[in-house]
Amino acid sequence: MPVTTQQLIQWKQQKRSIVALTAWDYAIAQILDVAGVDLILVGDSMAVVLGYETTLPISLEEMLFHAKAVRRGVKRALMVVDLPFMTYQESLEQAMHSAGRVLKETGAQAVKLEGGYPAMIETVARLVQAGIPVMGHVGLTPQSIHQIGLRQQGKTEEGLERILQQAIALEQAGAFSIVLEHLPAALALNITQKTSIPTIGIGAGPHCDGQILVTSDVLGLSEKPPPFAKIYTNLRSNITQAVQNYIIDVQEGKFPE
Repeated sequence: MPVTTQQLIQWKQQKRSIVALTAWDYAIAQILDVAGVDLILVGDSMAVVLGYETTLPISLEEMLFHAKAVRRGVKRALMVVDLPFMTYQESLEQAMHSAGRVLKETGAQAVKLEGGYPAMIETVARLVQAGIPVMGHVGLTPQSIHQIGLRQQGKTEEGLERILQQAIALEQAGAFSIVLEHLPAALALNITQKTSIPTIGIGAGPHCDGQILVTSDVLGLSEKPPPFAKIYTNLRSNITQAVQNYIIDVQEGKFPE
C-alpha cells in the first residue's frame, strides 16, 4: 500500500522510524522505492547533481521535469518535492501557484518549504487550507546559505528557542512533518517530544522520528559530502574504475571481442 502523510504520523505514535532519501531520476527512484524507503524527496539538493554550486539557481521548471521522472519510478513511497528558492517567498499567490503546479503536474503528494518565520507560517497555513500537504524545514536552511552559511544552527539559547518555536508554529499551521537539519541532538529531541508530527533529521542526531540523507552522499557519488553524511558505498570510485577498464579494453582491442 502507498505511504500517506497520515501513516507517517501514525508511525511516530508507534515509534516506528521513518526512512527517507532523495531522488532525481526514474532509475534511482525505482531502486529506492523497491528497497523499501518510506519517503522520497525530490530535493533542491538536486542542484548539486546538476552541477550548480548551491541550491539557489535551480528553477521550478527543472524541479518539475525531474519530479515527473521520479514519480514514474515510485509506487509505494510518499513523494515530496522541494519548492526552489524564490518560487514561494514573494507572496501567498506565488506559493499557491508553485505548489499547485507541483501536485498537478508531477503527481507528488506534498511539497516542502524552508523556514519558520511568521510570513512562512502564514504561507504554510494557506497551502494546507487549500488541500496541499506541506513538510516544513527548520535549522540549517540551504536556501539561506548567504545569510546563515552552512554551520550548525541552534547553538545559542536564543537560537534554540527560536527554532523550537518555529517547529511548534509549523505544526499549528498544519504541516504534516518537519525536517530538522544540522541541529544539536538535544534540540532535535526537544522538538520531537513537543510536536505530534514526525521530525525527519539530517545531521540532527538520533532522536528524530526519522532520518533523511542525500542519496548521492549515501552512494559515494558526491564530490564533497557534508560531515554528518554516512557513505555506504563508493560508487564514484567504482564507476571511475569501470570506465577506465572500458577505455583500456577499447584501446587495446579487447572490446568488442
